Amino acid sequence: MSIRFKLAASFVALTLAGTAFAQSSTDKPERIRGEIVSFTGSTLKVHRRSGDTVTIEMQDSSGVNAVKAIQLSDIKPGSYVGAAAMPGPDGKLTAREVLVFPEAARGTGEGHYGWDLGANSTMTNANVDTVVQGTSGRDLKLSYKGGSNTITVPPNVPVVTLIPATRSELTTGKKVFVVATPMAAGTYGGKFVVVEKDGVAPPM
Repeated sequence: MSIRFKLAASFVALTLAGTAFAQSSTDKPERIRGEIVSFTGSTLKVHRRSGDTVTIEMQDSSGVNAVKAIQLSDIKPGSYVGAAAMPGPDGKLTAREVLVFPEAARGTGEGHYGWDLGANSTMTNANVDTVVQGTSGRDLKLSYKGGSNTITVPPNVPVVTLIPATRSELTTGKKVFVVATPMAAGTYGGKFVVVEKDGVAPPM
């Protein structure tokens, strides 16, 4: 499997949970954020931000990637991005993080929907139409099927892209972002893991 295909498949898994929190079925994918407690065999234990520790069973098909920090200036008109944002009192969106998709994954999870980085947070996966320098960062005009919006990206907001990683990098203490499906007995089936690498933790 080529790196391009692996990354494209990983982005599909990443956005698979995009609308999971709007649905009540327990077999829908969830997003798990936290720190690795252990990884033994195919069993990954993660201490979540919420305070509990969960068990995730990795499958042969479970993807593992890391993130690499890039510059805000790397976002150009024509880039395809995923931007998590929070609305301000005026309703304008300010980014919490921006993930720049590789060209092979263009169109993945396209749209604007709720996210879980805070109350009223959203995720927009869209094409960058214009980049304008604003008073508090760069303003990205984004368009997607059915709509468009503008998101301000402050200079201190993490901007990353995905890079390949291996299961050997799932070591104790590293931060992870996991898309997983609830299973019996309180365990999860791992779909996709983004693991901290070279000090860069997954911000999504």
